[in-house]
Amino acid sequence: MSVNKSKPAAAAANASLQVDPTLDTSRAGRVTTAIAALSLAAIALHLLLRFSFATSRTASNAPLWVVLAIGGVPLVYDLLKKLLRREFGSDLLGGVSIVTSVFLGEYLAGSIIVLMLAGGNALESFAVRSASSVLAALAKRMPSVAHIRRGREIIEAPLSEIVVGDAVLVYPHEICPADGVVTEGRGTMDESYLTGEPFKITKTIGSEVISGAINGAAALTIRTTQRAADSRYARIMDVMRESEQGRPQIRRLGDQLGAIYTPVAVAAALASWAFSGDPVRFLAVLVIATPCPLLIAIPVAVIGSISLCARRAIIVKSPAALEHVSECRTAIFDKTGTLTYGEPTLTELLVTPGFAPNEVLALVAGLERYSRHPLSRAVLAAEEAVAIDLPEAADLSEIPGQGLRGTVDGRRIQITSRAKLDPSVVSGIDRLPAAAAGLECVAAIDDRCAAVLRFRDEPREDSRTFVTHLGPKHHFSKVMILSGDRESEVRYLAERVGITEVLAHQSPEQKLAVVRDETAATKTLYVGDGVNDAPAMTAATVGMAIGRNSDVTAAAADVVILDNTLAKIDEFMHISRRMRAVALESAVGGMLLSMVGMSLAGFGYLTPVSGAICQEVIDVLAVLNALRAALPPKVISDL
Repeated sequence: MSVNKSKPAAAAANASLQVDPTLDTSRAGRVTTAIAALSLAAIALHLLLRFSFATSRTASNAPLWVVLAIGGVPLVYDLLKKLLRREFGSDLLGGVSIVTSVFLGEYLAGSIIVLMLAGGNALESFAVRSASSVLAALAKRMPSVAHIRRGREIIEAPLSEIVVGDAVLVYPHEICPADGVVTEGRGTMDESYLTGEPFKITKTIGSEVISGAINGAAALTIRTTQRAADSRYARIMDVMRESEQGRPQIRRLGDQLGAIYTPVAVAAALASWAFSGDPVRFLAVLVIATPCPLLIAIPVAVIGSISLCARRAIIVKSPAALEHVSECRTAIFDKTGTLTYGEPTLTELLVTPGFAPNEVLALVAGLERYSRHPLSRAVLAAEEAVAIDLPEAADLSEIPGQGLRGTVDGRRIQITSRAKLDPSVVSGIDRLPAAAAGLECVAAIDDRCAAVLRFRDEPREDSRTFVTHLGPKHHFSKVMILSGDRESEVRYLAERVGITEVLAHQSPEQKLAVVRDETAATKTLYVGDGVNDAPAMTAATVGMAIGRNSDVTAAAADVVILDNTLAKIDEFMHISRRMRAVALESAVGGMLLSMVGMSLAGFGYLTPVSGAICQEVIDVLAVLNALRAALPPKVISDL
């Protein structure tokens, strides 16, 4: 067996995956950083020329003119465009201050304002790039090539050349390049980076593998079920990328506060000018009133919270969800895979006369171990619990909708639904127990009805605790289940977890209508995991996908919980609450400090230059406080 390398360069191998997540922000960040650096250098040169050399005032001011021309003019131009659009944001004060400083000949004060605004924008761009580091790390972890088996050769090819059905060899300790199913080998894979579960998952022939998982010590051959660009890892990257493209909804809170704060500051500046007759005081008040805490601190808090969520296996696609989830008062849950594990368990094995329970379980499990039906895992788990030796099976067939057939230990076995039994072939149908709520199947041995197997999808261990704490801890007034399952199953679960409002037999269209009605009355949180949940998620105030069962659901959700646990929803609520508190502290606290400085400037205790320096100190304090949002709160979950 030989190994060949595909001609395309490995560096361009998975270009579709290796997208720079900071592309949109890096260019603007470089420009504002350059203006900030130029302003700082010009101010230093001005002070050096003015106090260290016998130069004229005109010569010492020349560096400041350069800053005002290169940095100040574009800033004022952008602000004028906002003014024409009737957007009276908080940064308008900065533009007024720059223009006023030029007219009054206070070039140093104007340059400090340029430094203040450009430095603030540069800091915000840096914060965005820092939050994007999670996505950058995801991109860097992907291999550049895949080892594809073509005949007797193994070809090293770019990930973009992987097609569905390829045989891909994953070497020991390599990262799996695409989703697939193991066809050769046995080993383990570490999926913790994707799922958050600190376990190595055993993989054998027939096991599903996900892209991004780290292979263990044994080589595995997989048959790909997705292209690399469509695989789980790539989709997670897409979700992350989408989460950083939206403008944080809470940023509008800063604009709203600024719309109130700006006229107040201008009025205070005009009053100080009128009271003193000195236009310099007007400039001094405006300089210290420049509300950078609103411009920088709030988005820093939002971006820091998004980064914290990502580290906790919570992907925030819509930053607005961080603001709205604390205001939601109705929680709507899907049933299967959301409040339950989505893994049915065998609860009853009812045998007919002439058969022993362990005998039936052994024969059924011997056949079921070759099936991929969800109920087969429940049968095998029950068999393992009683440690029965499984007999060998042969002549297997599994026709969708018809059940499983085969020969086990020389006996003919059929496992199907009650309705699919043929009375002309299978005897004893009339001796079967009456149908009951829940899932069931019938086992026929040698054309005789042998047993009814009943299953239930049990609630998660933390479902009841989570549901009952939503009211007292997070102020939800209504909790309901919206499910497509049978009413008996849904009500059984609802009683177990403490929910009284139940809507069963709901189609995706019906779910959508219900959620729209509930959202019209109050803000709603919808949590689901299946494809039929996607429309309802888009209609809810906050849509949340839990687990990794459906990529359609993840695409529709505002928040994606990678770990298959309700505790992460609680963590998200606590992070949201902390973010909102920190953002408001930073914004309002910075504004109050600025108002104190405005009073001092209005009474002549601060010059424009000293006011600008004081404002820089306020900005640093506000941003440092906002950075706390990136740290886990003391109580990240109260379950």
